[in-house]
Amino acid sequence: MNEKYRELANFIFPNINEKIKDLEKKYPERNMQEGEKVTRIAPSPTGFLHTGALFTALVNKRISKQTNGVFFLRIEDTDTKREVEGAAGTFINELNSFGISPDEGIIGEKTETGNYGPYYQSERKNIYKICAKELISKGLAYPCFCKSTDSEELRSFQEKEKIRPGYYGKFAKCRNMETTEAIKKIKNGEEYILRLRSKGNHLNKIAYEDKIRGKIEQAESDQDIVIIKSDGLPTYHFAHVCDDHFMRTSLVIRGEEWIASVPLHLQLFEMLEFNPVEYAHVPTLMVQDGNGKRKLSKRKDPEAACSYFLETGYPILAMIEYLLTIINSDFELWRKDNLDKDLELFDVKLDKMNVAGALFDIMKLNDISKEIIGRMNTETLYENAKEWSEKYDSKLQEKIISDSSYIKKILGIERENVIKVRKDFVKYSDIGPSITYFYDEEFQEDIKDGYVFSEEMKKDDIIEILKEYIKELDLNVEKDEWFNNLKTFTDKLGYSSNMKEYKKNKELYKGSIADVSSVIRIAVTNRKNTPDIYSIMKILGKEKVIERFNKVIDKK
Repeated sequence: MNEKYRELANFIFPNINEKIKDLEKKYPERNMQEGEKVTRIAPSPTGFLHTGALFTALVNKRISKQTNGVFFLRIEDTDTKREVEGAAGTFINELNSFGISPDEGIIGEKTETGNYGPYYQSERKNIYKICAKELISKGLAYPCFCKSTDSEELRSFQEKEKIRPGYYGKFAKCRNMETTEAIKKIKNGEEYILRLRSKGNHLNKIAYEDKIRGKIEQAESDQDIVIIKSDGLPTYHFAHVCDDHFMRTSLVIRGEEWIASVPLHLQLFEMLEFNPVEYAHVPTLMVQDGNGKRKLSKRKDPEAACSYFLETGYPILAMIEYLLTIINSDFELWRKDNLDKDLELFDVKLDKMNVAGALFDIMKLNDISKEIIGRMNTETLYENAKEWSEKYDSKLQEKIISDSSYIKKILGIERENVIKVRKDFVKYSDIGPSITYFYDEEFQEDIKDGYVFSEEMKKDDIIEILKEYIKELDLNVEKDEWFNNLKTFTDKLGYSSNMKEYKKNKELYKGSIADVSSVIRIAVTNRKNTPDIYSIMKILGKEKVIERFNKVIDKK
């Protein structure tokens, strides 16, 4: 070890007496069996839980669970300028809401568990200082006194001369500064940062195995990157290597935007004499934008925030199931054959992930969500709607509390013992607007601007149908008998109860049974499409149905 470098390291970090070997003892290798993976999610507390982060967290959680490993949560809060107060707590709560709770690390905004903490980076300063001091002691890092204006001038010059940009080689102004001069500058109070003295050569290639993408070859990094900022906190690159080594992460699953940084990270592992982690880079979530694709955007897309799915009431299962379709294309076939099985039984395979960019399709999510809500029995849907409305919909919650048996009847229409599942609810927030006609006050508001009868139906025909049906209406029969009665009624009024016959000879009839049932449906609900109208009328009761018929007759 060169004495002048050791002197510089001691001058910069006079109170750091521990060494890397002491950290190795403090954070020993985990007692893991071969094949068991330690994964993590490491967000910055800069806002909400992004859907892309949820996607990455789900992959991390699944891989750790499938291998009997460990999944932990670390908060990377070293960028104090971008930190949003309370964001860490929001992230944790939303992650838990989607059932992706960590086994270790941050489990509450002020709570953590595990033997490899602290799990907030801002509380790990000492670890970074120990590692940085050893790099300086070995001549592998140095203080840099360049100002932001110097960096701007360098970048401008390199762009003008069409030179590869960066702080490296001959462009690394402070790289070969004598240690005595550096110490003098620090004594004089000059602000500085710590940079890595890269040993890389941009003309050389490195190769590594990405667990999703296979073999990747890239140029070595020769950049003298910043490892410790002027505020004493580490950069992402340096913190990643130190943290994932001493937290004993074995597989780093992160976004593909970090692929370009892998040569630098592998170099840092080597220079610190750490065994490198394995890497797997997941694709970026994209959305269709015209004829092209773009990244899921916080500014443009409400579905970029996971809170959107919680607030609008998508079942958690629907969101997880949908993300699994993006993660592995063979999931859909598995799900089709295993409708009643727990999603945990599906094994995520990293090498089967699509690397071309994952398209987030809200319509596909809606289809999955419809299926999931459609398969729920009445009691399950009721309980889920009740739990959701407690947080997000006071109006629906009031209905649930005021008469639970009534709303269960409403939710139970076409739900129990049916071949074709009911698919009118995409999410829990659809329930309230879909059932307003069951409540007089809301129904009156709805018909204030008129009814939605087809313009092709004459007023006199509508009135005739309703007046005559009041005389015929019988809800004390089973559905099949009711429908047969409706067909008889239809024929009696000069409409056709046989749709095939009607289509062949339209000129012989005033209309079809579809027209008659549509008039009844709209008079009762003011909707063109509803669940089974017989069931709706049964719930409302004959008196209420006739009252609504008379309202139409009086208005017409």
